[in-house]
Amino acid sequence: MEGLKKPILSAPAAAAAIPRFQSFDLLATLVAVVRTNGVVVFANAALEDALGTSRRTIEGSQLPDCFTEPTILHNALEGAGSNEFAALRYDAWLKPLNREPMPVHVVVAQTDTPGEAIVELLPLEQQAKQDREERLIDQAQANKELIRNLAHEIKNPLGGIRGAAQLLQMEIDKELTEYTQVIIHEADRLQSLVDRLLAPHRRPHLVGDVNIHEVCERVRSLILAEFPRGLRVMRDYDISIPDFRGDREQLIQAVLNIAHNAAQALADRVAAGDAQITFRTRIARQVTFGKQRYRLALELHVIDNGPGVPDSIKDRIFYPLISGREGGSGLGLTLAQTFVQQHHGLIECESVPGRTDFKLLIPLP
Repeated sequence: MEGLKKPILSAPAAAAAIPRFQSFDLLATLVAVVRTNGVVVFANAALEDALGTSRRTIEGSQLPDCFTEPTILHNALEGAGSNEFAALRYDAWLKPLNREPMPVHVVVAQTDTPGEAIVELLPLEQQAKQDREERLIDQAQANKELIRNLAHEIKNPLGGIRGAAQLLQMEIDKELTEYTQVIIHEADRLQSLVDRLLAPHRRPHLVGDVNIHEVCERVRSLILAEFPRGLRVMRDYDISIPDFRGDREQLIQAVLNIAHNAAQALADRVAAGDAQITFRTRIARQVTFGKQRYRLALELHVIDNGPGVPDSIKDRIFYPLISGREGGSGLGLTLAQTFVQQHHGLIECESVPGRTDFKLLIPLP
């Protein structure tokens, strides 16, 4: 690699260092263990991939030479060696082999071995993704509390309004009962909405073996029954995905809510006969979401070729009562996120005109 100096760490020393740090190879983040003079003692597999060169080449070389501004890392390592700080963070540009420099967030931290430091590099795109996931989780928790409190506050006076309207109906002339009927009907409609808001928190979690493709096929049949013409629902399955423990009905409802939203957003393309929804399943390895790292996770993508999520609500689509469709309740995605999070998972969305991708992530055993 351009800028890397020849190894100056002996082969026996490098070999002895590897067993200490082998667990770093399980991380998706880029990690190097370095001397405070900048010499790499160990580089994990993720760093090897990112730099586009072998571990043998990286270890024993100067890590600062892999950056566009090596002096900053040299100074940080010197500060770590002289105990000026326990950890230091800054943004920099990493220079991979034969590729454009990439922006990274650098974390330099002391180890329990004098003269040694750990340098962790987080690609800024990955850091933004982690921040976005944390916001989704915090948002979902806030939604849950808001919904429960609001629903209970509405429920009690609603019952009183309905009861008073019924009593009033028995006392007034028949020609005026249409007004009390309006009150009763609207109270019942609001009661139904409240019940839907509270449903995920009331219903017991019925755990059993779940085959994600059975879930997808059930949703596919329901969507095609409602939209028999002008819409194709495509399958792109990884049949090696194992069964896992979960609530099958909750997952069917979560996927159905997303797919149904997609089908409704495709109204113009359905009319033109070229609407398409794709169910794609994959296994993700060594992934971090929901502030935890998982060895294996299910990725279920629900992809449509519709107009995309409006920019005005893109950051709020999982909020309750937010809908991009005229007459929509704005509960479908909120409930879907709740059901998936009850499986320790997460739903993410990427949307541009012509392609919207809802990705469900669920840990696998």
